[in-house]
Amino acid sequence: MVSGHKIKTKIELNEFLERIREYEKKDIEPTKHTFFRLNEKQREILNEGKIKEILTNEIPILVGIQYNNLWAVFYKYENDFIRIIIDIQLNKIYIVSFYLIDKTQIPRI
Repeated sequence: MVSGHKIKTKIELNEFLERIREYEKKDIEPTKHTFFRLNEKQREILNEGKIKEILTNEIPILVGIQYNNLWAVFYKYENDFIRIIIDIQLNKIYIVSFYLIDKTQIPRI
């Protein structure tokens, strides 16, 4: 793992949920990098709306700030897990990237 992607600070779930509730769905935007790893079929399933829905409606299992100052948010997703990397700014949340992962890839902090 790239050292900038490692978690430096664990964030309490309630703190994250309070912070994310300050934003409306229209304030959450993908970046150019968000979907570049996906093929067309994957983009139909894991689209912008689905990622926004996960961020705003689901309760994560782990939240942390990485050494690159982006937030890593982990959720149970179907039979696996999803790691969503976000950049929380004053008026926007940018979805930088996301990865489907298995249980062994969830960091232990």
